[in-house]
Amino acid sequence: MPTPAFSRPAAFRRPRLLIVGCGDVGLRVARLLRDRYRIVALSSSAERRLQLRAAGVMPLRGDLDAPATLARLAGLADAVLHLAPPPGQGESDTRTRALLAALAHRSRPLALVYGSTTGVYGDCGGERFDETRSVNPATDRARRRVDAEARVRWFGRAFGVRACVLRIPGIYAGDRPGGHPRERLARGTPALRAEDDVYTNHIHADDLARACVAALHRGRPQRVVHASDDTELKMGDYFELAARLCGLPAPPRLSRAEAAQRLSPVQLSFMSESRRLANERLKHELRLRLRYPTVREGLLA
Repeated sequence: MPTPAFSRPAAFRRPRLLIVGCGDVGLRVARLLRDRYRIVALSSSAERRLQLRAAGVMPLRGDLDAPATLARLAGLADAVLHLAPPPGQGESDTRTRALLAALAHRSRPLALVYGSTTGVYGDCGGERFDETRSVNPATDRARRRVDAEARVRWFGRAFGVRACVLRIPGIYAGDRPGGHPRERLARGTPALRAEDDVYTNHIHADDLARACVAALHRGRPQRVVHASDDTELKMGDYFELAARLCGLPAPPRLSRAEAAQRLSPVQLSFMSESRRLANERLKHELRLRLRYPTVREGLLA
């Protein structure tokens, strides 16, 4: 008889999943698992707690920026999905530190999945690579993610928790707030010309939710996995494809020098890193069959 993914301390109790950072992707995960788990989500907002309850998720009041409010997390969950972003400044992720400190008390979760970012690699010059590549963060934002990953993997080793890190690229979906390129295209936001353009990576929000579920059940201890689809497109080509599918004008193309004059530093930062992600671990270790293997299928959906 196969061993169940999570043990059941009480005869009739469903295992409990704690989602930290239960936004759009977290709610997609909750919909996938609500018949199998009792789902609890941490939230510091009264309005958000009402929305979670309406979605069938039990809200738990707590604030990652106020560690004293997290005491109730100790021994609470059989599994934890951590999707909360780091704070907006500094090189360390104090939120992940506070969360793990709370989880370290009493019985620990059996599984912990952390949603990181592929920005931890910095610019890779368009190279294609797998998860064994060393991180090389170029911004404080990415350095905070590297710090969080290290804390999560240490937590797994120190307490015998099966901790898995998903490195996530750009998330899109037609029903996700701000998650479809049509809005950017409608604003006429430019892209880089072909000779200056960078490779970008993508995952549909539904496939990302399914990757989170797969990692909770099949992620290997302290393992890093690229949660990315099969697309290999440069950024400008991605937006031109979206424009054709949506019947919108293609974005204007600029040189890098022109872009530096017209775009914000944040926009430019996403145009300064080029990489192509191998996703064999996602397919073979997590055994995930992508519903939207390329952005063409996902944008059409």
